[in-house]
Amino acid sequence: MEKTLTYKPRNAWEDADAKTRNQMESLALRYMDFITRCKTERETVEYVRERLTAQGYGEDFSGDRVMRPMRGKAIFAARRGTLPLDQGLALVAAHADTPRLDFKQRPLIEQPGVAQAKTHYYGGIRKYQWLARPLALHGVVIRADGSTLEVTIGEKPGEPVFCIADLLPHLAQKQVTQTVSDAFEGEKLNIILGHSPKAAKSKKDEAPKEPIKAQLLEILNKKYGITEEDLITAELQAVPAGPARFVGFDKALVGGYGQDDRICVFAALEALLEAEATGRSMAVMFWDKEEIGSDGATGAASRFLQYCIEDLTQAWAPGLSASRVFMETRALSADVQAALDPDFQEVHEKQNAAQMGYGPCFSKFTGSRGKYGASEADAEFFGALRNLFNSKNIPWQAAELGRVDHGGGGTVALFLAAYGMHVIDLGPAVLSMHSPFELASCADLHTTVQAYRAFLESSI
Repeated sequence: MEKTLTYKPRNAWEDADAKTRNQMESLALRYMDFITRCKTERETVEYVRERLTAQGYGEDFSGDRVMRPMRGKAIFAARRGTLPLDQGLALVAAHADTPRLDFKQRPLIEQPGVAQAKTHYYGGIRKYQWLARPLALHGVVIRADGSTLEVTIGEKPGEPVFCIADLLPHLAQKQVTQTVSDAFEGEKLNIILGHSPKAAKSKKDEAPKEPIKAQLLEILNKKYGITEEDLITAELQAVPAGPARFVGFDKALVGGYGQDDRICVFAALEALLEAEATGRSMAVMFWDKEEIGSDGATGAASRFLQYCIEDLTQAWAPGLSASRVFMETRALSADVQAALDPDFQEVHEKQNAAQMGYGPCFSKFTGSRGKYGASEADAEFFGALRNLFNSKNIPWQAAELGRVDHGGGGTVALFLAAYGMHVIDLGPAVLSMHSPFELASCADLHTTVQAYRAFLESSI
């Protein structure tokens, strides 16, 4: 057979028989349940912890299946392989946070006709996409007595939702002439929480100065036992309300909030739980704070991963230097890539743009404007992964985020590279990234799980 000299990405749908397509749909249904339930990093980490626990993972590092959560927002898990630990780990790292609206420390205000919550947006959003759409509240409130109230309001049938009002077109003549950044101000992302005023107890009593806010606080206190001071220390997030859904007549796409980067969290967890222990010891690391720079105790810039691997080394291979484990580790920075937008193809360089349905996408480097802020994979590691996936008949592609001098972005890869690991970004392409309703291909979800599993089981 004559060797093919040219390269063409493979469409994962073309090779999928009826059985494989049924597997894709089944996996997509479980995935949609996951992203419907897990809309915050706390919910995501708890989901991961529960599934790991069911598979025998515990926090005692002397065992062969170990995990360690960090403040409910990050989690590390590892499983002993057949190769000694001085050969390093096969590590898949993703992030569990996603763009959203956070309540300010003192959120409640009353304006004409409504009580609202002031917010501060988290991560890179297009502010206008969050107006005039149903929002749900997720998070935790610490009451004055020290008890914790877990909040999820707006997801169940019959529950109220919340929203940010948009300006009607009849009065938006000035707004439509402004730039998007000027037309939509962060300080006006105020979420409507209530409308009815609190009445005076009798004709002799004066009505509250802010009657709608007073009525809202009374409802919150009666129903949830919280006060306005409790909201100052609370952690409340406004996210798009409602479930993830199939998109299109063929149900080949999944639409939903938070797929960047929870699709990689789900795929990595599935791969870890399905994988056979045939190579290096395998691990997953799910961080918080990637969307705002990876700082903080639960972000990739912290020392949490370092402490976990140091303790793992001490438990599994006493006397071995943890730095040896770091240097020998192979890692995938599991993060999504921007899919070629069918209506805005001009912002991409098409030959080096990711397409939905063509399998997980390698990003050899990240960064922007001349690769600043990049982590760039070495050719040897990239080549070994390419050959691994080809040998397993797993479709893959390679791309970068947008045209040179126009696009760019960052991932957790550079924080892994700082330890001396071999690392490259690999994840599915996503359309409408960072929007309240992102799109991903069922075929890409399926092949990404296959790719992560093949990597975890290998000894490359």
